[in-house]
Amino acid sequence: MGCCSVTQRHTGVDEVGPDEIELLELSGDNAGLWSLGETRLQLSVRTSRDEPPPPPPPPRYPSMRHLEQQVVLWGRSRDELHHRIYSHQPIREWEGQPAHMYGEIIHSSLVSLCNPYTQETREHFLVLFYFHLLILSLDQPRQDFVYEGILPLSGLSLDAVSMVPKTSHSPHMFKISGPMMDSKVFICSNSVELQKWMQHIEDRRYKSMAQPMSPSHCALSYLLPCDEHWKREELNKYLLQAPIWQWEGSPIQHMGQPGYISIVHVTKTQRQGAQERLMVLFPQDVLLLSVDNKRLNIRYEGRLPRFSIKAVERSASPGRLEFELIGELVEPLQVSCTCVEDYRHWMFQLQQQLATLELPVYFDETQDRTQELSSTAV
Repeated sequence: MGCCSVTQRHTGVDEVGPDEIELLELSGDNAGLWSLGETRLQLSVRTSRDEPPPPPPPPRYPSMRHLEQQVVLWGRSRDELHHRIYSHQPIREWEGQPAHMYGEIIHSSLVSLCNPYTQETREHFLVLFYFHLLILSLDQPRQDFVYEGILPLSGLSLDAVSMVPKTSHSPHMFKISGPMMDSKVFICSNSVELQKWMQHIEDRRYKSMAQPMSPSHCALSYLLPCDEHWKREELNKYLLQAPIWQWEGSPIQHMGQPGYISIVHVTKTQRQGAQERLMVLFPQDVLLLSVDNKRLNIRYEGRLPRFSIKAVERSASPGRLEFELIGELVEPLQVSCTCVEDYRHWMFQLQQQLATLELPVYFDETQDRTQELSSTAV
């Protein structure tokens, strides 16, 4: 195999052989100008004239940075859309903590949300954080997002969906579901995008379940104890979207809007002792939940039918904010409140419910007698 090298500096072109001149010629702006030092850095030596040309370089795939700069929606790149989500200007109908509290955005893209009943689809922008999945609908006239909800990954199940017969939808679909939410089917633009979502969500879901979330990733630790009005409001919203372990019955979203919430201590038997519970008042039920010591996870403890229980004052000494929940099909529970406001509110709500239930019994008597009994029950 032949080779060509320059072993001696020459002072003129006349002393350089034709093969060496071919090696030293430069293209572009430096055409006609050359030096031996430049050629050693810029040109490669061909080993033989008879050797076939080298194969073309492999195709260059766009880098992650290049993808982030591609136009995705409304003439904006992915970076610009992420900046809009993180910005201080609130997204319309946004609820809960600011977006930056959920950490870095792992993946995002345009998808279509399929209605399983009508088979209609609407475009959405799906955003995956460390431990949460954010769903945004599109306000096309304003070219902005509208908040639809944010779901903790630890409570979700993920499945690929086969194309539904007699529909024209793309076959690239996946479904997310959970114990307290209606299933949602998302349609991706292609198989590559579907694979990305499946891999990213599964990876983050596994990590969220394998290692406990730190308080910086969970709003619950900031909302307990719920000793301020704004904390109660935010906690009510949090319960409607957070996973609740060992949940039983219909989803919490079907129970209506929470009317009141507080931390109480419940004693079922003297032997068991008092246990801390989160007690939530709904239109038809009183819900009992427990929270772990790190204030990260919520567990279902039971629900009491609001129409079949009543609160009876049982305080044996001044300053003890206690009442007893009794009912025909309910084992008596002694409830201790942490403040006067909670005690008065629970007594008012549960005794008021009792008065409402008793009033129809006396409708056939005089109005004065009805009013007298009503005031006595309250």
